[in-house]
Amino acid sequence: MMKSPKDWPEPIVRVQSLSESGISSIPDRYIKPPTERPSFHVFGSSQDTAAVAEADNSNANIPVIDLSGLESKDSQLRAATFRRVSESCREWGFFQVVNHGVSPQLMDRALEMWRGFFHLPAEAKQLYANSPKTYEGYGSRLGVEKGAILDWSDYYFLHYLPLSLKDYNKWPHLPTNCREVIDEYGKEVLKLCGRLLKVLSVNLGVREDFLQNAFGGEDIGACMRVNFYPKCPQPELTLGLSSHSDPGGMTLLLPDHQVTGLQVRKANSWITVKPAPHGFIVNIGDQIQVLSNAIYKSVEHRVLVNSGRERLSMAFFYNPKSDIPIEPAKELVTPERPSVYTPMTFDEYRLFIRLRGPQGKSQVESLKCLRRLS
Repeated sequence: MMKSPKDWPEPIVRVQSLSESGISSIPDRYIKPPTERPSFHVFGSSQDTAAVAEADNSNANIPVIDLSGLESKDSQLRAATFRRVSESCREWGFFQVVNHGVSPQLMDRALEMWRGFFHLPAEAKQLYANSPKTYEGYGSRLGVEKGAILDWSDYYFLHYLPLSLKDYNKWPHLPTNCREVIDEYGKEVLKLCGRLLKVLSVNLGVREDFLQNAFGGEDIGACMRVNFYPKCPQPELTLGLSSHSDPGGMTLLLPDHQVTGLQVRKANSWITVKPAPHGFIVNIGDQIQVLSNAIYKSVEHRVLVNSGRERLSMAFFYNPKSDIPIEPAKELVTPERPSVYTPMTFDEYRLFIRLRGPQGKSQVESLKCLRRLS
């Protein structure tokens, strides 16, 4: 049984402090190997290696879907909206939603509140320093591998559900009304996640409550990670967040609408996402890939940094209950599409990820290997 480590393998350095110190070059521990830098990326085995180039994607973007169509009395518009979500899940693993029901004012307030937190004095933020045991609090690295190449970012991670893990004492108390804003924002995004899960279920051809029930019904997990990407003097050498697919169920990202940075892998290119005004970026996580028997796919994504502006985003993770084994739905397993994943609880999978850090798509793909070896 894997055990969660109690502390970080090396002293923690806040990336924001490095950025604000005025350095002209980044420390070696943030310099990515040439194959992982923003100019290009290599994937595949030694026998099957291909370059993933930066796309000339001035006009490319992930799909943008107006969710008001789901409530339309026009059956054709409603069907078209369901179809667009289905196509996005199957072909992209990512899409944006607008007219989603969450207040634009609340979205703006949440972003500005968190920006205020990251600009507090260092000693005020340090009161919430996290450990790898739960990751909850103010952090600056993922994974506990000693000597690992680190990402150029700081973050704040907190639990929202289940209520047994929701600890207001681990939430920041500054800026003023911070905890109230987090709570209100979480309630609204939670409702949107529930709506989207129904749409995904219907599009799979199963009951609309199927994915929700597979996640644990009302007893699900939800957490939030606020990402802060400080200015970087050498953005061409590093990443704000290394290439990975999200380990959980579904992610709703509130991006920085002034500064782009998120890139999604599409075929052999990296597409820079252009945020829609007051939209959420939605992506499929590894757990839904497993439950859907790979009909829906989680997709690699990464974050670029830049030398001129900082960037902030808020990721809300809607996850299965931690102790439920996740495996392909029996309704989606056929002779033509046999089950390809071995069961694993989300707790086991999450710890697996935390010990290794971001590893592209290798985490969820390794579940296939376990199935073949069993």
